Amino acid sequence: MNDELTHFNDQQRAKMVDVSEKEVTKRVAVAVSKITMKPETLLRIREGQIAKGDVLAVAQVAGVMAAKKTWEIIPMCHPLPLTGIDIRFSYADKATLDIEATVKTTGKTGVEMEALTAASAAALTVYDMCKAMDKEMVIGPTYLQSKTGGKSGDFYRSEA
Repeated sequence: MNDELTHFNDQQRAKMVDVSEKEVTKRVAVAVSKITMKPETLLRIREGQIAKGDVLAVAQVAGVMAAKKTWEIIPMCHPLPLTGIDIRFSYADKATLDIEATVKTTGKTGVEMEALTAASAAALTVYDMCKAMDKEMVIGPTYLQSKTGGKSGDFYRSEA
């Protein structure tokens, strides 16, 4: 693994990395997040009984939109032509919602930040839609599960 920081110029100031010489490859990143809440909150989400509407449908759209806008909110990210975005939800237990965001592109730089942003925005949207009944929800951990493609090769998070 290369430990060199690439987002700094020779004056040690932030820069956007020049990817013009990199090869175009298929790139996929998967990020996950969790949101833990009161069991009754998750039950109401599952049963579609949240006053603001279908929580998971709205969170899914928020995640997709966030991935597409990542370059606008993370300063050194490149605008990318994303070729696929998928947000999936599962119930880890009676109080935890798991979120998985998969983002794809064919390009010169990866989509890890887009996947992380998608998972985070989906979790934040769940919080927003349910905060009236459960302000104690906890988001996280949020992390990169895997990434494929590009010069640095593939990465698969080891289960610790």
